[in-house]
Amino acid sequence: MPKAADYLSKDTAWCPGCGNFAIRQALAEVLAEMELAPHEVLMCSGIGQAAKMPQYLRVNGFNGLHGRALPPAVGARVANTNLTVIVESGDGDTYGEGGNHFIHNIRRNPHLAHFVHNNQVYGLTKGQASPTSEVGMKTNVQTAGVYLPPFNPLAVALTMGAGFVARCFVGEKEHLKQTMRAAISFPGYALVDILQPCPTFNKLNTYAWYKERVYFPKEHDKGDWNAALLLSRQWGERIPLGVIYSVPRPTFESQFPVLAGPPLAHRPFSPSDVAHAQDEFR
Repeated sequence: MPKAADYLSKDTAWCPGCGNFAIRQALAEVLAEMELAPHEVLMCSGIGQAAKMPQYLRVNGFNGLHGRALPPAVGARVANTNLTVIVESGDGDTYGEGGNHFIHNIRRNPHLAHFVHNNQVYGLTKGQASPTSEVGMKTNVQTAGVYLPPFNPLAVALTMGAGFVARCFVGEKEHLKQTMRAAISFPGYALVDILQPCPTFNKLNTYAWYKERVYFPKEHDKGDWNAALLLSRQWGERIPLGVIYSVPRPTFESQFPVLAGPPLAHRPFSPSDVAHAQDEFR
């Protein structure tokens, strides 16, 4: 059985106290507990401090462009349905630059887990406000404070039809691991929005700030879309954690008969098989 240490490749370049450390450790432990060998896992990311994760875990990795973590992940999943595909990136990369891919891959519903490091700031580029920053939060760029209301990823995911929607906090490690495991196992697109402090650039949303507000709803029905939407809209003095919705629907891959059977990547191929298509361009 693999151990968590088998997935931890090298030292990181993250700031001391960054929530990324807890996410990295939790994911390594989950992969080990699920007995997924490194070669069976693909992690895709975009650009940003959170998107460095594929460099710090010993699994297959792909760094895409800023906001473009999902396209290569979906392509890889279609080509090799034996792969466990994980997308990991930040709130700016996912909900800002990658917002269009976020929305339309919820519609497509590919079988992959999407872990979003939500620190409510652009940490790699020195602390600008992100789509999820609080109103009034001051940065070196937003010197008078943020005036736009924050993007609500859970509500957007639900209204777009996501089958698995969850929120975690890095200060609740066992719950984070449990939710990651459920997301990886879920047959379809699974969003996990992970609240994580940035002690360098976000002085508002600290560990103490979250600890005073996060809670686990009691007796919540994960199959009740309306109840999930109400929870998704809670933010401020009380912030709910947990899987707020989990209802499978047909995956993107299941819509295409050609993908039934062995993965495309493992099927025999010869250039002569596509010669007829090439002839059309002569």
